[in-house]
Amino acid sequence: MAGDDGRAARFGPPRKLVVWGGMFVLVALVAAAVAMFLSLPDANVFNDRVAQIFEENDALVNPNEINLLMVLGQSGTTFAEVLSSYRLIILVLLVLAFCLLLSSLYFLLTNAALNQRLLEIERSGLHITSLVLNREQKIVEINNMEFGLTDNALETLSVLCEARLDDEIISGVELEATISGKPSIDCEEAGGATRIKRLRDHLGNQLLSQLLIRHVSREGYMLTISPDVIKLQ
Repeated sequence: MAGDDGRAARFGPPRKLVVWGGMFVLVALVAAAVAMFLSLPDANVFNDRVAQIFEENDALVNPNEINLLMVLGQSGTTFAEVLSSYRLIILVLLVLAFCLLLSSLYFLLTNAALNQRLLEIERSGLHITSLVLNREQKIVEINNMEFGLTDNALETLSVLCEARLDDEIISGVELEATISGKPSIDCEEAGGATRIKRLRDHLGNQLLSQLLIRHVSREGYMLTISPDVIKLQ
């Protein structure tokens, strides 16, 4: 339980950290967008300066000078159009960044929720409504999921099921002795642990196998399911 509490302590704060971090980045993004748009010059500032030159130089009658001012005026119009397009591009990029931020925040919260759900499963045990072990076909059906077993894995699971039906915890030595038929004094804990590992490998699903078969420190192994859902055929 201490390990579960430690994991709970790790899962809780990160979720709050994600929320507050996302809000901080969002506020920073909005502030940067406002500051950027306010700092951009007016699109007509260039045209206004050209018009001011016209007003301050009424004596300009040379066609070349007038043409130069007209070119400046056209340049100002082009500058205004380019600046307007830049504003639109910046706005699109900010909207895209905002959408990416929301997506990242959603996935982070989803991951935190899945971690919390995993913690709840580990605390309460895997919810299995049925476990049917068919010794003739060498298969086991867990919640309508079918898993093929080797002879060794079948024997290991059979012993675990029988121990669970008797509401007992079986040690690695007892497991090895029951399957091999040897006296307990000639068996080792590592032999039973190896059989458990092979059974988990054959079940394939890591979450399922790790939560289905629980190791009780200094006592042995047990199935974390109700004896009522176990059926041996």
